[in-house]
Amino acid sequence: MKTVVCPFCGFGCRLLVDEKSMRAKPYPGQPNRGKLCPKGLYSLEFVRSQGRLKRPLKRVGSAMVPISWGVAVEEIANKLLEIRELYGPDAVAFLSSSKISNEENYLLQKIARLFGTNNIDNCARLCHEASVHALKLAVGTGAQTNPYEDLENFNAVLIWGYNPAETHPVVMNYVLRAKRRGAKVIVVDVRETRTMAFADYKLIIKPGTDIVLANAMANVITGEELYDEEFVRSRTSGFSEVRMAVMKYTPEYAETVTGIPAETIREVARAFALAGSGAIMWGMGLTQHVSGVENVLAVINLALLLGYIGEKGGLYPMRGQNNVQGAAYMGALSEFLPGYVPLTDERFRKRVASLWGVDDLPTERGLYLTELWDAIERSDLKALYIVGENPAVSEADFTRVRRALRKLDLLVVQDVFMTRTARYAHYVLPASAFCEKEGSYMNSERRIQWSHKVCEPYADSKPDWEILAMLGRALGLPGFNYTRVEEITVEYFRLFPELEERSVDELKNGEGIFLPRKRLHTWEFATPDGKARFMAVERISPWEEPSEEFPLILTTVRLINHYNTGEMTLRSPSLVKLMGEPKVMINEKDAKRLGITDGDWVDIETRRGRIRMRAKVGGVPEGLVAIPFHFKANRITSPALNKAGTPEFKFSACRVKKMKAP
Repeated sequence: MKTVVCPFCGFGCRLLVDEKSMRAKPYPGQPNRGKLCPKGLYSLEFVRSQGRLKRPLKRVGSAMVPISWGVAVEEIANKLLEIRELYGPDAVAFLSSSKISNEENYLLQKIARLFGTNNIDNCARLCHEASVHALKLAVGTGAQTNPYEDLENFNAVLIWGYNPAETHPVVMNYVLRAKRRGAKVIVVDVRETRTMAFADYKLIIKPGTDIVLANAMANVITGEELYDEEFVRSRTSGFSEVRMAVMKYTPEYAETVTGIPAETIREVARAFALAGSGAIMWGMGLTQHVSGVENVLAVINLALLLGYIGEKGGLYPMRGQNNVQGAAYMGALSEFLPGYVPLTDERFRKRVASLWGVDDLPTERGLYLTELWDAIERSDLKALYIVGENPAVSEADFTRVRRALRKLDLLVVQDVFMTRTARYAHYVLPASAFCEKEGSYMNSERRIQWSHKVCEPYADSKPDWEILAMLGRALGLPGFNYTRVEEITVEYFRLFPELEERSVDELKNGEGIFLPRKRLHTWEFATPDGKARFMAVERISPWEEPSEEFPLILTTVRLINHYNTGEMTLRSPSLVKLMGEPKVMINEKDAKRLGITDGDWVDIETRRGRIRMRAKVGGVPEGLVAIPFHFKANRITSPALNKAGTPEFKFSACRVKKMKAP
C-alpha cells in the first residue's frame, strides 16, 4: 500500500492505495484519522477514465496534431523568448495550480521570476486571497493559525459563510467532538446548510451584510465589557478605533439590515464571548464579495476582542483545493515571494536570488489572475502559460475570459485532460495525475505531507516538475538540472529557517511537517511590533443590487460529490451517480409567484447573460437563488473584484423565468 495525498479539498486527507486494484481507503493517522468523504474514496476513478491526454499537441490551423516532447518544449521556449525580446518579460504570464505539488508550484514561480516577471498567480486569487490580505494586516501571517486537532478542545466554534459538512466533511469530525464535549456551535450563512443541522445557533443572514452582523456582535462584546481586557491591552493595537466604529452597529440596527433578531445577536455574542475559548472558521461565503477583505477583518476583530488566539482559539480560513495553501506558500502569487514574503523585502529577495544564481529579482507586483483578461484585451499580455487550471470555466463572467484566450499570441496549457481552456491552446502538454508522481503538498493547517508514486505515468504524460525543468533549461535559466523531485524539495526547504534542519526522509516517513510551526501567535504576532492590529471596518454594499429588472440575488454553492470545474468528478462514475443532476435552488414563495414547480426548466439571467437549469424548489430564503458551481454558473456571475482581486461570486442580481419548453 502506498500513501498519497487526496487530490480534492484542502483538508489534506491521506489515502492508502492498493497498487494492484488501484482502490483507496483512509489513512488511519493524521489528519483524517481513518475517515474519508466520497470524493476521497473514489479519487482514483478519474485517473483511469477516458480522455486523458496521451502526448504533446500543437495547433495547426484548426486541428491539434501530436508532436514530440523535445520539439514542443523547444518551440514553446523559443516563442516565449521571442515575445520577451519584442515586448518585454511582463508581456508573458504564468498561471500555477492548486492541484500540483509544492515542488511544481515552486518551479513555475521560479521560472516566471528568472524570466523577468512577477506575472505568476494561482486560483487562491478566486477563493481565500482576501483572507490572506486580511490576516497579513491583522496578525502578520496570511494562513490558518491552528491545527485541526485544536478544534475539539475549544468551547465554541463559529462557522461563518462556510458549509464544512459538504465542503470538508472530515473536518466535521473535529467540530462534532468539540460539540460532544459541550462546545457551542454557531453557524452563519445565507441559507440553511447541512452544517446547520449540528448547530446550537443558526443565523440565516441576508447576503452581503456580514460586516454589520460582526460589528453588532463586537458592539455587544465591547458594550457589555465581555472582551479580554488583558489580551487587548498587552497584545493588540487599535482597540479604541474599533470600539468607536462599532458603537453605531447596535443589534437593533443590525436586525434591520441582516434579518437576524436583535436579541439573537445579543445571545450569540454573549455565548461566544463567555465560552472562554473559540475558533472562527470561514469560507468563500465571506471572501467572495467586493467587501471580502473587510468581511474577514470584521470576524478577526471578534477573535482579537476575546483573545481567541494560540491556546485559547484559532482562525481557520478553510482552503478549497488540496494544495492551494502550498501554491501560495511556494510563492505562486504575484505580490509575494515564497512564505508570503513581500516582493519589497530586499533582504529575503536577495537571498532567494542568490539561491537561484542571479543578482536580483523583479520587484513590481505582477498581474492578479483576475486582471489577466483585461491585460490581454489591451494587448499588454501576449503569452500565457497555464498549469492545471481551467479559467475558461472557473473565472467569473467567463465569456470575456474565452474571448481573451482567443486573442493570445501564445497559449500553453499543461494538464491531465483536454479541458475547456485547453481547447484554445496553441500547445497542450500532457501531465501525469497525482498518483503517478511523487511530491509534497501543504494542507489548510500548513501541514506538509509527502505523496508517493503509485503507478507509472499514463501514455507519454510526464510529471509537471519534469516538464517545468525541461522548460527552464530550454529558456536558458540557471538551476534547472534536476533529476529527482527530492532535489527540488531540498531547495525549497533552504528558503525557510524552520525547514533547514529537516530532511526529506523525515517528511516521507512521518505524519507531516508544519510550516512554520503547528500553532501560530501563541506568544507574539508576526507584525513589526509583535502586536495584532484591530482594523475598524464599515459596511460595504455589493457591486450590484437587486432591481425591478433583476429582483433576485444569485449566489454559488458547493456540493459534496462535485468538485470545481468537474474535470475530475465528472469523470468518476461513482461520484456522478451520487451527484445527480445539478439544479438551481429557489424559494417556495418565489417559485409560486413565478409559476415554477420542482423539476421545471428555468432561465437564470443576469446582466452578463443567461443559463438554463432545472429548478429545485426550497432550500433558500425568499429572494435568493443558489447554483452549484461551476455548472455553467460563472457565465453569469459578477466580475467585480475586492481589494485582493477576488470576484464577487456570492452576489449577483438576477431574474428567473420558467421556460415554455426544455
